[in-house]
Amino acid sequence: MRIGMLGGTFNPPHSGHLALARECRGHFGLDKVVFIPAFTPPHKDVKTGVSPRDRLEMVRLAVAGKEGFEVSTHEMDKKGISYSIESIEYFKKEYGSDTELFFLTGSDSVSALSTWKEIDRILELTTFVVAARPGWNMVGPYEGKWKRIDIPEVDISSSMIRERVKEAGSIDDLVPDAVAEYIRDKGLYHSPRSTD
Repeated sequence: MRIGMLGGTFNPPHSGHLALARECRGHFGLDKVVFIPAFTPPHKDVKTGVSPRDRLEMVRLAVAGKEGFEVSTHEMDKKGISYSIESIEYFKKEYGSDTELFFLTGSDSVSALSTWKEIDRILELTTFVVAARPGWNMVGPYEGKWKRIDIPEVDISSSMIRERVKEAGSIDDLVPDAVAEYIRDKGLYHSPRSTD
């Protein structure tokens, strides 16, 4: 079995996340892509007034009805800081050692890879896939140890969406309809505290 792992804060999940999962699933022949919302990410300070439960629910709404996409509550359930290596080891045990894991991330992560916990082990246990985002420098100390995939749609960021909401702009072209509706219904991201 070949499984893609897509972790993150998903604050909120957007069309770029879905494009990355869809393209990687087709390109690498993945049986499924598992979205893994972090409870507390190690490299981001989530200060948007949005609860972990809200972020999890938005991911569920974003992937609902989409073939080959699943949501894992593993990091939410264990709470605390979510380190990628721990989730990778969990999935290895969950699916068996014969399962190939593909760790999917955006090119904005490349410059910080040296700060990741046990990055060498992560690169050993997974096929590390980096989605090229326009304008990001893909050069780094681990260059050559990841696979690059070009996905134009990933030029979207959660911070861009939060800013649009704060300024009362439309986000309908950036997130799935159900996520946009959830954000409106819950009144999320209107607080000026959105800094991450």
